[in-house]
Amino acid sequence: MTTTLDLELNPKEAAAARFDMAAKKLNLDEGLMKVLRTPNREITVYIPVAMDNGKLEVFTGYRVQHSIARGPAKGGIRYAPDVTLDEVRALAAWMTWKCAVVNIPFGGAKGGVICDPHKMSSGELERMTRRYTAELVEFIGPEKDVPAPDVNTNEQIMAWMMDTYSMHVRQTVTAVVTGKPINIGGSRGRREATGRGVMIVCDEAIQKLGLSRESTRVIVQGFGNVGSNAAILMHEAGYKVIGIIEVDGSLYNKNGIDVKALAEYRAKNKTMQKFPGAEAADPAELLVTDCDILIPAATENQITSKNADRVKCKILAEGANGPTTAVADDILADKNVFVIPDILANAGGVTTSYFEWVQDRQGYFWKESVVNEQLGDIMKTAFRDVVQYAETHRVNNRIASYMLAIDRVAYTIRQRGIYA
Repeated sequence: MTTTLDLELNPKEAAAARFDMAAKKLNLDEGLMKVLRTPNREITVYIPVAMDNGKLEVFTGYRVQHSIARGPAKGGIRYAPDVTLDEVRALAAWMTWKCAVVNIPFGGAKGGVICDPHKMSSGELERMTRRYTAELVEFIGPEKDVPAPDVNTNEQIMAWMMDTYSMHVRQTVTAVVTGKPINIGGSRGRREATGRGVMIVCDEAIQKLGLSRESTRVIVQGFGNVGSNAAILMHEAGYKVIGIIEVDGSLYNKNGIDVKALAEYRAKNKTMQKFPGAEAADPAELLVTDCDILIPAATENQITSKNADRVKCKILAEGANGPTTAVADDILADKNVFVIPDILANAGGVTTSYFEWVQDRQGYFWKESVVNEQLGDIMKTAFRDVVQYAETHRVNNRIASYMLAIDRVAYTIRQRGIYA
């Protein structure tokens, strides 16, 4: 039996709820709403892989292309045992809105394979990745759909994807994926880009609320690529990072944690436990500890109807996709929390992926300072666009970001017309 909580935690339902509210406020006609709500294409593939023990295993993979109205579809690929088609659909739609919010010429897509990559060897992962890519060859490409890394995928997996695609089309095509190693067409600054984007929008938010970096206390949930880079960059910029929440142990120091030393400690010891510069803390309690900025940068559904009323931050900057449920949104709004929604806050990654795609197609690569400068311009403009939209339409930032994005995609579809 489906419970109210199940519905709240279903990412597809969460995305649909926000879409419906924003579309109604825009007075979109029913037909256009149907077009925008429906993916262009959903692909399910079955991937036979020879495992190291000599047995054959069959994995299920998905690729959902939600929209190609504004350009090629764009979105990551995740490897996880709990990947579902509903989750991939929701994330593909989120990518459409995310690309539209920062106004880059992509639509949205997402992919995933149901597997446990932590229990697979490098050889098994390579064989699975190459077969998955081969099954998608006719659906992806620089002008069609450009995958990228996501949960449990990385530069190496993108290199295998790029090579497999290139072998099939008989020429090297670096622009088919982004998030690649730098020496085969990756972009400088890409690895830090999502975390840097989070910091840029936090800078804009504290300026709007009259805070300073030095007096702003930050708690970061998740110390993966997004959380660690956001925490390190913000620590270096003068923010006081007082808490880090991770699955292998959470840390708290009211006077601030030396995040760079923590990153070095974890790289050396493979854990954050017993780090001398902070005390161990309960992760659930740390999420609702008093701070100025809370950055959920882990997975979906971290702030829900069960804990939103106890969140004690002024600014919620969503480094992860979908960390706050639609029900929790209403609770946070009542508490006057300034939410920087995921489709804005974590758009630094896709923005710099766009730069990588541009550089690959030009065959000309930019200095890191140029990448970061361009990223800053786009993120600041998007932040101001969303806040202005929120103030003009008297809605919260999340609904404003959806309205802005949907408006841009709908405008393009109206201009292009419906081919029949």
